Amino acid sequence: MSTHSLPPGPRTPAAVQTLQFYSRRQSAFPAFHTRYGDTFTLRAYPGPVTYVMFTRPEDIKEIFAGDSWEFSGAGGNEVLRAAVGDNSVMLNDGAAHRRMRKYLMPAFSPRAVRAYRPRVEEIVTHQVSTWRPGEKVTTLQAMSGITLEVMLQLVFGLTTGERMTQLRPRLLKLVDVDPLLALGWMYPRTLTRIPPWRGPQKNLEAIDELIYAEIAERRASGGTGQDMLSHLLQVTDDAEAPLSEQEIRDQLVTLVLAGYETTASALSWTLHELARHPQIQQRAADAAAEGDEDYLEACLKEGMRLHPIIDFVVKILRSEQTIGGWTLPAGTGVVPAIMLTHHDETHHDDAASFRPERFLGENTPAANTWIPFGGGVRRCVGAAFATMEGVVSLKEILTRFRLSAEKPAPTTLRNITNVPGDGAPVRLQAR
Repeated sequence: MSTHSLPPGPRTPAAVQTLQFYSRRQSAFPAFHTRYGDTFTLRAYPGPVTYVMFTRPEDIKEIFAGDSWEFSGAGGNEVLRAAVGDNSVMLNDGAAHRRMRKYLMPAFSPRAVRAYRPRVEEIVTHQVSTWRPGEKVTTLQAMSGITLEVMLQLVFGLTTGERMTQLRPRLLKLVDVDPLLALGWMYPRTLTRIPPWRGPQKNLEAIDELIYAEIAERRASGGTGQDMLSHLLQVTDDAEAPLSEQEIRDQLVTLVLAGYETTASALSWTLHELARHPQIQQRAADAAAEGDEDYLEACLKEGMRLHPIIDFVVKILRSEQTIGGWTLPAGTGVVPAIMLTHHDETHHDDAASFRPERFLGENTPAANTWIPFGGGVRRCVGAAFATMEGVVSLKEILTRFRLSAEKPAPTTLRNITNVPGDGAPVRLQAR
């Protein structure tokens, strides 16, 4: 018989730890890390579930390399089920996850990403052309405008029309959900019947109606394009049957939730740091003018390191597992702590500073110490697409403008992402 032993952790009630886990982790997690060490235990509702937080890269590697069924990534994403649906690549494990991922991968291949780039460049150029020297731009709002148009045009294939007009504000409402409202997705049969949870549920139902109408129209017309909906309409399953409307809808909503605000937040944080570091910004502007996209990518990566968009990923154990010397029972949540790993001086010299050069040359961060896209078989399928979108945006903005920021931006949790609490405003000057 195995003996289970949990790493140390706070002894406060689970309700208190739940509050810290979901809304105060920017201060609580570093304090726990300092007090209890590289591996510590928390308990949080619903459940409560026991979560073991891991920060050592060798332990994180074990988790990412674990069997995709026994280390359930779907279990860690359960809060999103009511929104993304049962067929989502985020809500399946094992063979079902591999099958859904196989359907999506061609839409994010290097060739596909290159094909998307001209459209992304058009969208970014159009959006940034409305900016004027002397203005103050709220970067989170501005970058959200860019990424929303990318979603509408390259995920749904919409460029004009009433359906696009209706879908735009509803997608904004879908992602602009605070942690308390997001809990309504965990209990859709109860909470979504009453305010304030009823509103988000009705919004999601309206989004579904628009998406199903678009799928039906595109399927009937046989029209195809350079977008992800067109790709999914052409996919056939293992029995050579087309994907169902529900399967396509679930993947489309997943792509929106996974790729819209995460990319906008990463860009906003990166622009904020560049605005606060004029010398680094000048080097980035020179790189933009010279076509040196490696340095622009390094800026984006450093923005995501210093300001992790997602603080952690969760896998729920389906069976007893030993990780980092700890034997943990089934039902335990094992958690690569992205924020703590990104900020650890052991892995990143001068970790509190914005230093893009750490992502250049041979001194790039070691494996499993920079993990904004997760890892293993569940690494974000759209990572290359998001990086391309970020580089294109930085290149256009820095070629046109010099940016300045008056003060550091606070971090606020919105939905499941860390965003600048003040929107990270910057002042524009002509370059």
